[in-house]
Amino acid sequence: MAARLPSWAWVSGLTTGAIAVVVALAVQAEHGPHPTAAVARPAPSASAGAHASASPKPSGPPALPEESGTGRRIVYSLGEKRVWLVDATGKASRTFTVWPGTVSPQPGRYSITLRTQSLKGSDGVEIEHVMYFTKVSGVNVAFSNALDGASPPPSNGQKLGGIRMHKEDGAALWAFGDQGTRVAVVS
Repeated sequence: MAARLPSWAWVSGLTTGAIAVVVALAVQAEHGPHPTAAVARPAPSASAGAHASASPKPSGPPALPEESGTGRRIVYSLGEKRVWLVDATGKASRTFTVWPGTVSPQPGRYSITLRTQSLKGSDGVEIEHVMYFTKVSGVNVAFSNALDGASPPPSNGQKLGGIRMHKEDGAALWAFGDQGTRVAVVS
């Protein structure tokens, strides 16, 4: 006759086994599917029309605007609400979206005239990586990011020239652009 385990030992064994299964599944999920796992692919005979109804694959970020000039520069698109950091070869090394202020510069060519590490913005938000490049109707226009990384609050009718971005994008822009760095503003 087999020895009978006490009930606590049986529950303890089940618990240990369950924990082991959960850990194994978590490790497997973290490392993705097995390299030999089957991947669903459309049949070679599938027509182009069959793909039209499927949701399109997200394309990469918008291409660098052609009218943005040449050489090393910061490109700011008013319509796209996007900035590109362009290296000396003319290749965009980084691009990101921004939150423009209520006052926008005219399309044209500018350069960074002043850099300030941090200050309180005209909207009362603590900002950093402030890079001024023009003035419109007495309002300074500059790139910056909020210290807390948040998007700017509503302007409540204020004239604001801050072009805000996420904190990591502000740090990248700060590292890229010195005083004198060219800024191309496009529609």
